[in-house]
Amino acid sequence: MKIGTRTGDRRGVEVHDFDPATASSDDLAALRRHIYHDKIVVLKQQALDVPAFVALGAQFGKPVAYYEPMYHHPDSEFVFVSSNLDRETGRVGVPKTGAFWHSDYQFMPEPFAVTCFYPQRLPSVGRGTYFIDMAQAYQRLDPRLRTSIEGTFARHSSRRYVKIRPTDVFRPLGEVIAEVERKTPPQRWPTVLVHPVTGEKVLYICEAFTYALEDAAGDALPATLLTDLLAASGQLDAEFAHDNIFVQSYEPGDLVLWDNRTLIHRALHNPGNEATESFRVTVLDEHPLTKEDAA
Repeated sequence: MKIGTRTGDRRGVEVHDFDPATASSDDLAALRRHIYHDKIVVLKQQALDVPAFVALGAQFGKPVAYYEPMYHHPDSEFVFVSSNLDRETGRVGVPKTGAFWHSDYQFMPEPFAVTCFYPQRLPSVGRGTYFIDMAQAYQRLDPRLRTSIEGTFARHSSRRYVKIRPTDVFRPLGEVIAEVERKTPPQRWPTVLVHPVTGEKVLYICEAFTYALEDAAGDALPATLLTDLLAASGQLDAEFAHDNIFVQSYEPGDLVLWDNRTLIHRALHNPGNEATESFRVTVLDEHPLTKEDAA
């Protein structure tokens, strides 16, 4: 296994000659360290079937099935499928997922620690994902903004981006919304997490799921504060030119691991409707979401 730091605008590390079937415990421990400290690990020239992909994900934590079955791969509930392919046997997965800034499962009681992303079919253009390192975004905040969010909390909900399921057709919209609120009630996390491994302070908000800020007593803070934080971090930049935003591009055979506590991401969908498909395994690690002394 050969690990190299990526150069230029590319973030994280790139790993060549990695074989999950023969990887040693030291190899896997090294990858885990790089995920937490370098945020992105790109395993090159991988050729894994679904069971092997799930087994690899399990080396970094406990795989968790996405709560909505329509995203599941038919061979494993632990593989989330984003796909616009039409198959004779029927659709697998959901097309055009994740076209908004988010951290996976931020709206759930146990947000994921590590995301394992494995493109299966790539379009000719738009082959990538936008990212923002929210630890860097916190450090780059104006001191006034950093001070204003000390000891505060953020509320998160999936309600804005839940996709309508086939079984929702002809149901009253109010009934569907009520079910969403029941299945995924809003979560409250510190606005600033302390990463349990690196100790970095992470601005834990996203445009998709975060809908309100409040003080320690639960009293609402001005909506403009959340807007200012989203803008400062780059999430309101429709041109994706903000200094905090970077793009991870993909080549056939790439398998990308990232720190889901620190990085938020947004899918970069190709402008046409070329065939595209990706698999994802998401895991919980042995660490809490944040250290108890989080800001």
